[in-house]
Amino acid sequence: YQFAAARGDREAMFALAMFRLRGRAGPRDRDAAAKWLAAAAKLGHPLAAYNLALLYIEGQLFPQDFNRAAELMREAADAGNPEAQYALGTFYKQGRGVPKDPREAARLWALAALADNIDAQVEYAIALFNGDGVAKNEEAAASLFRKAALHGSAIAQDRLARILADGRGAPKNPTEAVKWHLISKARGETDLPLDDYVTALDPTVRAAGEKAAQPWLDPLKRPPS
Repeated sequence: YQFAAARGDREAMFALAMFRLRGRAGPRDRDAAAKWLAAAAKLGHPLAAYNLALLYIEGQLFPQDFNRAAELMREAADAGNPEAQYALGTFYKQGRGVPKDPREAARLWALAALADNIDAQVEYAIALFNGDGVAKNEEAAASLFRKAALHGSAIAQDRLARILADGRGAPKNPTEAVKWHLISKARGETDLPLDDYVTALDPTVRAAGEKAAQPWLDPLKRPPS
């Protein structure tokens, strides 16, 4: 890798950066890692640009610089990197390093969601449900929340539970609402209105939801091996 990087191979530069960041094949050296990331990013390596952006966000090796981080994220996002598309979308949502732009945020999240980035699926689903930066579409939002919920997103599980409780975006289904609420709660989400909703349900419906949730809850209770 050293031999190839010295001759301008951007893949070798990126590999060396990852070795130095993780302390593999030698001591951990974040300064050297940053140097190789910068060199690879300059040659158009999207993952190098993304990881270098993270260092600018972190603000330890370099002074924190969200403008520079956004530039690097854009390079990686334009090259099709879904993690960068999601991150740059959050920059546009917050107006951090770029002007606040809900439409651009939604566009980037949509791209990352297509590549199965779970965080982007959640953010894009929220935007769709609220009509924030994109045409309101509760049905499409519900479908994305379900997809992310099945992949373990506690936020998506909570949102899906609300949808199934209220019947917005999908038909009302109290049993499934209980199921997803219990799963999201076990993963750390707090939703007091849903707690009240579940408590007020018929005990047989509540029991059915608890039974449906059990296959998801059992692995969470097992101690790590």
